[in-house]
Amino acid sequence: MTPAQLQPALQTEHKVELTSAEIASLWTSYLSDTLAVCTIGSYLKHVEDPEIRSILEFAYQLSQTHVQKMQTFFKEGNIPIPDGFQEGIDTYQAPRLYTDDFYLFYIENIGKVGMRQYTMALSNSARSDISQYFMECLNESVQIFNRSTDALLAKGTFIRAPYIPSPTTKEYVQKNSYFNTWFGPHRPLNVIEISGLYFNLTQNQLGRSLLMGFSQTAGSQQIRDYMLRGRNIADKHVELFGSMLSQEFIPSASVWDTLPTNSTLPPFSDKMMMFQVSALNASGIAHYGTSLGMSARKDLSTHYIRLTAEVLAFAEDGAEIMIEHGWMEQPPLAPDRNKLAKP
Repeated sequence: MTPAQLQPALQTEHKVELTSAEIASLWTSYLSDTLAVCTIGSYLKHVEDPEIRSILEFAYQLSQTHVQKMQTFFKEGNIPIPDGFQEGIDTYQAPRLYTDDFYLFYIENIGKVGMRQYTMALSNSARSDISQYFMECLNESVQIFNRSTDALLAKGTFIRAPYIPSPTTKEYVQKNSYFNTWFGPHRPLNVIEISGLYFNLTQNQLGRSLLMGFSQTAGSQQIRDYMLRGRNIADKHVELFGSMLSQEFIPSASVWDTLPTNSTLPPFSDKMMMFQVSALNASGIAHYGTSLGMSARKDLSTHYIRLTAEVLAFAEDGAEIMIEHGWMEQPPLAPDRNKLAKP
């Protein structure tokens, strides 16, 4: 035998712990997917359109599978499984609150949010099994988005971004006035800025309808008042984004007028509704920040900064309500080294 053959086989298998970024992605995804199971499960009790039902069932089954897989990751890593949300505990038997068209618009938004969330989770993952999991989740979010978008287009309810005449030449910025002064005339909006205005307008339309339904069905007056405040904020932002497009004779996104029914019986717990609004706030702040970074006109920057501050204040008040009622589940914390150093 050669010396190499006499050497014992190298042990290459070892346990790779989850990084803080991987735990964060799994933890936030677990709350989002348990929320989706409850929300979509409630919608499935009332949906009538066969095509919309098929898309809802597809998303519902994916979220259930995600929850099971993430529970396995938590157990293998000896990490406590978050409480999240549960059907039957956070959902109730109640009449229909939203229309089938709303369900479809809502599920399309889940696809949008999922693509963004899972892209970030994938880029922060090092372990191969975690990367593979989030890659699958990303592909599934694309499928949800594509299926729901195709259905919206077929039904004529898809809200298209504004059209402008096709550009005929390539140009470079020649003057600092491209960014505009604080006063005086503004240059026309560019397509990147139009895209940001359109996206934020449609997201606020969804939030306005969702919060309108929550304001009718929340169990306590405190929560109803909070939902009314959020509805009014979303309505104001819709009007602002629409007017900024209209002022430059750019057709704003068509008004999405799918309103809740007149039901006042809650399909969801107050805790679940508050968490949904919290997630909407976080998403809205992120979208405004992205739009701010892409907008070169100073008047747009000023609006986005002001609107972000308004949503931040609303989100902070919502967090205080959730803490007051014991509804805010805390993400895993790093050790307090200063505290550990004390006798």
